[in-house]
Order: sequence, then structure tokens, then C-alpha cells
Amino acid sequence: QLSGHQKMTESFLSQFREVYLPSAMRPLNKSLIKGDKWKDVDGAQERRRSFLYGFCKKYNSQKKLRTHLVHVVSRIYVEDRHKILYCEVPKAGCSNWKRVLMVLNGLAMSAHNISHDDVHYGKHLKKLDSYDLEGIYTRLNTYTKTIFVRDPVERLVSAFRDKFEHPNSYYHPVFGKAIIKKYRQNANEEALKTGSGVKFKEFIQYLLDSHRPVGMDIHWEQVSKLCYPCLINYDFIGKFETLEEDANYFLQLVGAPAELRFPNFKDRHSSDERTNAEVVRQYLKELSKQERQLTYDFYYLDYLMFNYTSP
Repeated sequence: QLSGHQKMTESFLSQFREVYLPSAMRPLNKSLIKGDKWKDVDGAQERRRSFLYGFCKKYNSQKKLRTHLVHVVSRIYVEDRHKILYCEVPKAGCSNWKRVLMVLNGLAMSAHNISHDDVHYGKHLKKLDSYDLEGIYTRLNTYTKTIFVRDPVERLVSAFRDKFEHPNSYYHPVFGKAIIKKYRQNANEEALKTGSGVKFKEFIQYLLDSHRPVGMDIHWEQVSKLCYPCLINYDFIGKFETLEEDANYFLQLVGAPAELRFPNFKDRHSSDERTNAEVVRQYLKELSKQERQLTYDFYYLDYLMFNYTSP
């Protein structure tokens, strides 16, 4: 005989073994928004929410995802004071978002004083999978859930530039060495030893290889697999392309201190040109037409979910 608590646990877990989309979108609480300043941002927000919800409803009727709850929420950061759940999408403003969450949580006075290492390795912020089942369930149902996304191939190029075009003590020896060994003919000893100097074409060969020599990485994993947008009904969908206005509107929605603004500084390699559509075009020139198509296909679901135009 299962105890009452065990039965509740089993019942809850069974919901997350398959997709169960809520019957209706939860309306955003806009009681803290004053005046017409945010009218356009709010309109864009409602369109995004409606589009994603409609897409998921259609998509889920054809396909059931089977996955475990703890895995589904493993990328979600928790800020209990303002009741925020933020799903981290690397290369879509996540470093500055984590800085903001630290300020909201009372862990720092200003987002501008927090170093890159403190943000990513300081372990100051809690993730949703660190709570017990009841804690996860309560927060999913009552907190404001947000996700910030970016054009998929632009995000991919940004990740490549960050991890492979600058010295990196993790990505070069772990990914770089394996990529050069498998995809570069007649690689010299220095390249095989250090893993430095990976070319974009080689990186794409690795990405598209079903037998990758090393696994996937969150910096180029699909958003559909990082944040499960059709499993978790996100209340707010921000875009990197309109990052500051979306983020500042969201901060108003959740009752953040009036003086807190989303920081607009570049986290690392600040002298580099930001990855934009023109930069992406230059990188895509290195690929064959087939490779470009396969890269788009790899991120097809992300393009569809968030209504991005194919490159």
C-alpha cells in the first residue's frame, strides 16, 4: 500500500513522463505596470506567448515527449524573493540575467560589480532541481517563469567565437582536440596537442555528426532540449534581439526595485564585434549549401517555436 504522500508523488511524476499542456495560458499579472510606456513591449510579449502556446498545442497532439521532471527543470534558476524562475539559455544574455538574479536575491548591491567567474562558478544561485518534489511543484505553479532566446544560428556562431577563437582551458583540450583529431586531415602535432584553432567548418561537422567524439554542450544545445518550452508553460518569452526592453519590462512585472536596470555591457571579449546577422553571414560562407541546410534543420524546432525567420 502506498502512503498518501507516495501516491501524490507518483501522480505528479506521471504528469511529467508525458506532455500535459495546461488547458489555458496563465495571464500575466500586470498590476505593477503603470502608464503606456510598455504598451509595444507588452503587445510583442502577448503575441510571442500566444504563438508558442499554439505551436505547442499543435505539436504535442502529434508527439509525446517522455522525460523526467528533475531533468526538465535542471537549467532553471530560482529567485524566491520575487518569485522568479529563469531558464538559462547560454549566449542569450544569461550572464547578465544571473547578475540581476543575484541582486534581486540580496547577494550583491549592483549587477556591475559581479565578475564573470562569480556569475558562473560562484554557486550563489539555486536551481529548481535542488528542491524537493513539493518545492518544485509549488514554484512551477506559482512563480513567474521566464525564458530568453536568440536566433539559433546567431547563438551558435556566438558560442563558437567565444569558446574556440579565444584561449580557453576547457573547450580547447576537451572539444578542440577531439574535433581536430576527427575532422582535420593531416593535422599537425601542435593542433592535436592543444586543440586550439578549430575552424568553423570543423565545428559544424562535429555538431552534425550523430557519432560525435564528445557529447553536446549547453552553449549549442537546442533551446527545446534545455528549457522544454512545450512542457513548462513559460509566462514571459524574452528575445536577445530586444533584450534590454524585454528584460526591463519583466523586472517591472515582478516588482523589482525601480533603480535596478538590466545591464547592457558585454560580459567577455568586450573589444570583439557583437555577433549579428552580418557576422553570421561571413561564417556561413565557410559551409557548403548542404551544411548550411543541415545546420538549420538541427535547430528547426527552435526556429519554429520562437517564430524566427530561417537564415
